[in-house]
Amino acid sequence: MKKAIAAANPTAYVAALSGWQHACVTKLRAAVRAAGRAAGPLDEVIKWGHLVYLAQGPVLLIRAEPTRVLLGFWHGKRLRDLEPRLRPGGKYEMATLELREGDAMSKASVQRLTEAALQLNATLGDPTQAVRAR
Repeated sequence: MKKAIAAANPTAYVAALSGWQHACVTKLRAAVRAAGRAAGPLDEVIKWGHLVYLAQGPVLLIRAEPTRVLLGFWHGKRLRDLEPRLRPGGKYEMATLELREGDAMSKASVQRLTEAALQLNATLGDPTQAVRAR
């Protein structure tokens, strides 16, 4: 079940977490932000109660829930060759990776996915606009 965290900004979102979820989100966030610095502009905001990263539309999200952390990509169905644990679902070619306590994901993998997702947005445009145009 989803549980939105009320936070004024991304730093406050992370500060509101504890335990393994705090550690997991902190590592994911650092890897995503490093990829954004290397691959191009990536804005980090709180939207829909979790971390959302934008570049020509939404690129990815990090959402902490009571028993898991989700790493989701709007063009994620196109990234499954890079990360087979991504599960498709929802609109916008969305696919998410579910992390539970004890699960690991390397910084390099998160950066590679983020860079590929940024490239998809640069090439294909805002994934939410593509669906509206259909």
